[in-house]
Amino acid sequence: MSLAGFFFYLFAAITVASAFMVISARNPVYAVLFLILAFFNAAGLFVLLGAEFLAMMLVVVYVGAVMVLFLFVIMMLDVDFAELRAGFSQYLPIGATIGGVLLIELILVVGSWVTSSGEALKIASPVPTEDGVTNTEAIGRVLYTQYVYFFEAAGLILLVAMIGAIVLTQRERAGVRRQNIADQVARTPEASVAVVEVASGDSVFPSSTRGSE
Repeated sequence: MSLAGFFFYLFAAITVASAFMVISARNPVYAVLFLILAFFNAAGLFVLLGAEFLAMMLVVVYVGAVMVLFLFVIMMLDVDFAELRAGFSQYLPIGATIGGVLLIELILVVGSWVTSSGEALKIASPVPTEDGVTNTEAIGRVLYTQYVYFFEAAGLILLVAMIGAIVLTQRERAGVRRQNIADQVARTPEASVAVVEVASGDSVFPSSTRGSE
């Protein structure tokens, strides 16, 4: 077995094992950590395929931003996971059906997959294009020329999703003190600061206030 083939099976095995631990871990924090491990090994598979740009994007975007954000949100929010799992049984038939369809598709793909023994040697390093540029530059050329409108549409959808998330988060709730930026900016020193002349040896607070403290 070649060195590239060894690392392929190593990364693939760890990726599959980590993905299984993501759905089987009872602690959501552990599930996120296993998902980060799966992303790292999937990035290793992309490097073996010569797609170093996709590998770096997987590490920088998903591991460095999305998964770390999920981890901090799960650890900081007091989420009642027992309540979330209460309605799991009613969705079990639908989930089992979708899982069975995906399993059949995977079996058909693996059963019809044929590869030669020399393919691993051909993809052991990043693959340049016919023009002599790397695949990162080739992806940029295609993305910003042929698919530029789809790229802009995806950015617009993400912008709308971000605005929607902010609107849903900033809704009015009873008993919650909110920050009003306009009122804070419009405040004057006369309304914000009180100048008090205190005699020598006296306190700033009245005697009633001192007694309550």
